[in-house]
Amino acid sequence: MNLSDLRPPAGQKRAKRRVGRGMGSGRGKTAGRGSKGQRAISGFSLMRGFEGGQMPLHRRLPKRGFTNIFRKEYAVVNVGRLEKLEGDAFDPNRLAELGVVKKLRDGLKVLGSGELTRKISVVAHLFSKSALEKIQAAGGKAEVIGSGAK
Repeated sequence: MNLSDLRPPAGQKRAKRRVGRGMGSGRGKTAGRGSKGQRAISGFSLMRGFEGGQMPLHRRLPKRGFTNIFRKEYAVVNVGRLEKLEGDAFDPNRLAELGVVKKLRDGLKVLGSGELTRKISVVAHLFSKSALEKIQAAGGKAEVIGSGAK
């Protein structure tokens, strides 16, 4: 056996349907588009959601909800994750280097999920109450970046 003997399984590969190539092909003349009408015309493209002139579903349904344009998106990290990392001082840039945080967005928030057994120093924009308690209970310190310090 060599590479030139390799073939796909029978029935796996199918020839592309060639339309509009003469009457003998069985798909000549109108090329499967029928005769006349909007869809038969050359260059036809259908608008997304178009329902033949009927009011489209996305316009029939009521608008719902509200988007707060002032919402802040924080990159989050749990104290359990910080426990597993090497080193004892963490800030947003250090966590980005380690690959724990992909995008900082509006800042870093530390959450309290997981256990913390060693003393660490964390600098972040926000801390949850449980994260703050766990860091301080382990003898570490939590420093808040910017205004709005708790």
